[in-house]
Amino acid sequence: MGTEVEYGVSLPGQPAANAMLLSAQVVNAYASTLPAGRSRRASWDFEEESPLRDARGFDLGGGSGTVAQEFIDAEEDAGMANVILPNGARLYVDHAHPEYSSPEVTNPLDVVRWDKAGELVMLEAIRRLPTMPGVNPVINLYKNNTDNKGASYGAHENYLCRRDTPFASLVRHLVPFFVTRQVICGAGRVGLGQDGRTAGFQISQRADFFEVEVGLETTLKRPIVNTRDEPHADADRYRRLHVIIGDANMSEISTYLKVGTAALVLAMIEDNFLADDLAIAQPVRELHEVSHDPSLRHAIQLTDGRSITALDLQGEYLDRARKFVDDRMGDDADDQTRDVLDRWESVLARLGSDAMQLANELDWVAKLRLLEGYRDRDNLEWDSSRLQLVDLQYADVRPEKGLYNRLVSRGAFQTLLSPGAASTAVNAPPEDTRAYFRGECLRRYGASVAAASWDSVIFDVGRESLVRVPMLEPQRGTKAHVGDLLDRCKTASALIEALNAAR
Repeated sequence: MGTEVEYGVSLPGQPAANAMLLSAQVVNAYASTLPAGRSRRASWDFEEESPLRDARGFDLGGGSGTVAQEFIDAEEDAGMANVILPNGARLYVDHAHPEYSSPEVTNPLDVVRWDKAGELVMLEAIRRLPTMPGVNPVINLYKNNTDNKGASYGAHENYLCRRDTPFASLVRHLVPFFVTRQVICGAGRVGLGQDGRTAGFQISQRADFFEVEVGLETTLKRPIVNTRDEPHADADRYRRLHVIIGDANMSEISTYLKVGTAALVLAMIEDNFLADDLAIAQPVRELHEVSHDPSLRHAIQLTDGRSITALDLQGEYLDRARKFVDDRMGDDADDQTRDVLDRWESVLARLGSDAMQLANELDWVAKLRLLEGYRDRDNLEWDSSRLQLVDLQYADVRPEKGLYNRLVSRGAFQTLLSPGAASTAVNAPPEDTRAYFRGECLRRYGASVAAASWDSVIFDVGRESLVRVPMLEPQRGTKAHVGDLLDRCKTASALIEALNAAR
């Protein structure tokens, strides 16, 4: 699993500032903090990129001059603001936003840890700006999803799935789940509609920007289920489910449940455990309606004629997940799986009785409580611009300014990570995926790493040609697998020689 978060970027007092330039300044500012011993900055390897290959069996791109090539060219143009981090993550400019793509991890708590590390990376970048010549000394970053003027930017999730699972099965079972899981992991938003002009509060930042049920797009006609077939792994064995429908969460509990519940649902789909009885008649419309109803009473119409609330539909998935875990895992179920199930059940129960019980756990509830406090104190209507400022300030990455961070500092918001866990993850990769090899190669042999991608590291060790080390198995290249090898090899040349000898 992993996350990709595009951060909102602004220059105080200059709303028309070039967002691409600001984002590049942020990324380059963080790059300046990396160890000075690196004689070059490793570039991103685009050779295996295939962003327009569709899981339904076709490819919208091809060679030079195609839409696919234009997509890749746009990313390469931002190469000067494209950094591979020693924790195995990628930091770059994507669609005029600084984006942090986390390293691959194997469990929801590690998703939280390396996702929070991304917030610290962004914080360090903007703190570094005043020391950089020729750049704006103050740029603000927000972990949110919309400027409330019609633009939205993503908070994506990625899950490694089995290739032999029919994509139609993924769509069939994920659509009802994604339509309703926002009640747990929505970030909350002031304003309804894509431009936010209609007064009100809704559960999700992203819901109003989704227009179709299934599709390849990520910036226009956004689909509930994205069909990009770009596995970044052995394509014969795996697919990568690219999920674009989630919100960017500040709450550790929201992130934990967002990915933990999704992983359980995916496991059930792969094991053909779910019945086809939860299909929604009009998924896109219901996605919007659920988001627009913080009372959680909206009745969703299923294709079989039944009506069911989002909470009850999530409860159906929960009940089946419990049966699945008991049946397939029994006493061997790991602690996090059990914890996700218990928290899922507890959250749904409390949302059903009084959502405000979760104001110290879930983003949208916490935000709603803050906003209602301002409304009551200052007699504000939902169309007040002051409420939109509160909404934005909740997601400010600065600990002294961000309202979420201030709640945490006062002990008014629950967290999951132990002290220092996210800070350590800024520079340390996960130890149980190939991200360990990628990150450690950057840390140990940075001057010799010419490029890297999710599934390879490319070395320049003085030979006539560059040397590519493939990493098509995401669960190889772990510390257990290569830790001793890396410790023995003091140089990149020694590592390449050792790898060749082991063939």
